Amino acid sequence: MGKLDGFAKLTFAEDTPRVTDGSAAWHRPPEVRLERVQADGYLLVLRPDGLARLAAPWPAACEHDEVLVEIKMAGDHVDIGEIKRATLRRLAREIERIEEREPPWMGEEPIWVVAPHLPSWLHSVRTLERFAPGCYCVGPSPFQFLWIAANELPLCDELVPFLVARSGQALDEFARWVAPRRDVEWVISMLEYLPMSQYTREDLLRRFARSDDPEIEARRQWILQALLAESPEVKEQLIEKGIEQGIEKGQLTAARAALRKVLARRGLALSALHEAQIDACSELATLDRWLDQAVMATSADDALV
Repeated sequence: MGKLDGFAKLTFAEDTPRVTDGSAAWHRPPEVRLERVQADGYLLVLRPDGLARLAAPWPAACEHDEVLVEIKMAGDHVDIGEIKRATLRRLAREIERIEEREPPWMGEEPIWVVAPHLPSWLHSVRTLERFAPGCYCVGPSPFQFLWIAANELPLCDELVPFLVARSGQALDEFARWVAPRRDVEWVISMLEYLPMSQYTREDLLRRFARSDDPEIEARRQWILQALLAESPEVKEQLIEKGIEQGIEKGQLTAARAALRKVLARRGLALSALHEAQIDACSELATLDRWLDQAVMATSADDALV
């Protein structure tokens, strides 16, 4: 997993539950039964009403229960071949969803492509309808096909997962804007991964002067020591481990939210003990098993065994 892609996926995994107040969650999908046909991830829509009040493109997900997301960071290919491969991955996921259900799912899997900007060739082969700053409907298409041009999006906290795909001057503007809004660990990761200008990078690094707060200073020292470790192998392991742990944390949050949603819809009340049991569970397999059981269980006790 490349550092740029990894950072973008980590941001989606950590920020989506927070900025949508639990209305959507990021999942890293399993690889489907076609060689190398695996999308970057998908957004599982848990509470559409919570997305409706957010800045675009979030409300566009309200009519769906899932949205496939392709992330194209600065320097990634966005030519016709890559976009065709992205739509192939969308189709593969659609087929997978059809085969998962009986009777078969009859919907159309939407796809959102997040990239720094709109490629010029797209204008000549597709119809583009701008419905919000940086948000375009791509047509003609039998399924929802959105292009999210991160460089054109407004700077607001709920759009940070999309804004990390910015490039050039727009990326510098984002980095300066977001730095005081995030904790030290996240900003250091941003400086490590995102290809902002050297001037902006150095300016932001100067903000990490020694702090009088012992807790902040201790975190700063640990992060700097990790990043400046003499062993590149150790440094790489720390980076990859942090990304994987962050994505797993987002998946656990989403799994707990989905379980509670199913139990609530079925009218199965949760006691304080049940709530604590769900919060304490850190195994995705167990949460998935509870979710399956919740569909047919007659009580919360039956579901959480």
